[in-house]
Amino acid sequence: MKEQRFGFGCMRLPILEAGHPETFDYEKIAALFDAYLAKGFRYFDTAYTYHGYECEKALKKMLIDRYPRDSFELATKMPLRDVKDAEDMSDIFEEQLTNCGVEYFDYYLLHNMGMNVYEKCRQYDVFHFVLKKKEEGKILHTGMSFHDTPDLLEKILAEYADCLDFIQLQVNYVDMDQPNVRARECLAVANRYGKPVTVMEPCKGGTLINVPEAAAKLMKDYAPDASIASWAFRFAASQPGVTRVLSGMNSIEQVEDNYSTFESFTPLSAEEEAVIAKVTEIINANTAVPCTACEYCTHDCPKNIAIPLYFAAYNSIMRTTGSYSSQVGYYNNTVHAGHGKASECIKCGQCEKACPQHLPIRDLLVKVAEKFESGGFFPTRAKK
Repeated sequence: MKEQRFGFGCMRLPILEAGHPETFDYEKIAALFDAYLAKGFRYFDTAYTYHGYECEKALKKMLIDRYPRDSFELATKMPLRDVKDAEDMSDIFEEQLTNCGVEYFDYYLLHNMGMNVYEKCRQYDVFHFVLKKKEEGKILHTGMSFHDTPDLLEKILAEYADCLDFIQLQVNYVDMDQPNVRARECLAVANRYGKPVTVMEPCKGGTLINVPEAAAKLMKDYAPDASIASWAFRFAASQPGVTRVLSGMNSIEQVEDNYSTFESFTPLSAEEEAVIAKVTEIINANTAVPCTACEYCTHDCPKNIAIPLYFAAYNSIMRTTGSYSSQVGYYNNTVHAGHGKASECIKCGQCEKACPQHLPIRDLLVKVAEKFESGGFFPTRAKK
């Protein structure tokens, strides 16, 4: 079924004010949801923490209050990093039901599972908590979004496979063999345990849409009418065990393009896989920081440093695809909007604990500061 192939990811919904994820562009969101549902698709993926903890409420307003409950499938997630004790899980879960205005969730995931929260999950028996909610009829399908090593995934499934119906993994053609993601190995583990896989970050936060010119040329030469994004989605959906691919869409054109990709889905051919292999080499040679802009790192930053925005500007310069002066201006404007400079990082490390990509953020911010805050480019920070 086509709705099993293509889900609407809500981590990056359209907003009205940059840097303020809670300022939803409701008119645009309604138009996107309407277009997606009109094409016969129905899966919406959100989370308790998305958009400054306001995304579930936005979905209630733009989806749940506007459509019959049986016309869509809703997925949300337990914020493992925010859970303080066993009682907290129940409180958060009930709050989520209220936030969304529903009596049950079609899909419910343990959010951002990794070694940093695994022992806490064992201590509070999070896995059996979601299983109990399933038995109560408040969850139809249980799962987890996973950001860690295949060894940890193996360990979890060996013990808790009966508690999980599916796994959500970061899968894209750049991250298949990257040492910080190891998507190929994680997929193999999920397949071995018979767990269907939902794919997140198929375009790696836009990285695989805004590719270097040489990479784009390879794809356009082979298939002139195919979008750059369609290559990434088809790659993800072609992987063994994958039943659904999420896409965060911000325009009707993106909905239409993705619809055309999944309406009559065709797996990649051997020739197309060879093209992707060459594209991957080009992208890897031109990406300084493999950040997906999920913003998990910014939630508790004591200096309010706009880490993903600074990494995006840094990558743009390092790829030499944009103007250096324009990126410096972009950096300066972000600071003047009230964010801390990269050099103001106090090395507390909370960002690295939260990062699904396991990036050495503190060290990378030093490089960002060296690039943007030297040479007289940086003006005095505006006072609040």
